Amino acid sequence: CGVQISSLTLSRVLLECCCWCCCCCCCCCAAGDSWFNTAKLSLPAGADYLIQMRYGSIGWSVGATLGYSLAAEAQGKRLLSFIGDGSFQVTAQDVSTMMRFGTAPVIFLVNNSGYAIEILIHDGPYNRIQNWDYTGLVKAMRHNGQGKLFTAHAATEGQLAEALQQAFSADKADHLAFIEVCVDTDDVSKELLEFGARVGHANSRKPNPQ
Repeated sequence: CGVQISSLTLSRVLLECCCWCCCCCCCCCAAGDSWFNTAKLSLPAGADYLIQMRYGSIGWSVGATLGYSLAAEAQGKRLLSFIGDGSFQVTAQDVSTMMRFGTAPVIFLVNNSGYAIEILIHDGPYNRIQNWDYTGLVKAMRHNGQGKLFTAHAATEGQLAEALQQAFSADKADHLAFIEVCVDTDDVSKELLEFGARVGHANSRKPNPQ
């Protein structure tokens, strides 16, 4: 994962996830292309959807996953959370608290080697981030075996299908499922391309002396 080319695409990830969505699901998405990608999910009646777009806070989604999981599970629902690698690196420690309180979200860590949204707004070397061993990090948070955890790494459609099969199996229903999905940095939605161009143009305007 990281800089190398992945055969997995975001459109395929969404298609596979749709197959597992039910009325007992909730969906939470991070700032970035997850805004536009999860909006295309065909969620059934009764499923909830949480998005924070107005402020575009990178890193918000990890803490939101913690709180939303607690609320959703009290209603008998399970949260599916889509988080980019850049967002995750800001507030990753909240996963430890999720395990401490026994929450069981399904987290899709979208590893595209950086801040894809920022690359489209104003590109620079600062938008490429250090790749982490994400599943290894989450496993390290499960100190002395405390907390129920399932992790998987998916760079192909077959690996993703197998990971989803296990994450949504009956014996993993009370586990925090952490699935790292590897996609190319250039694999972005047309909506994000337009959004990045418009924001980049607005940011380049000269200051108004008034």
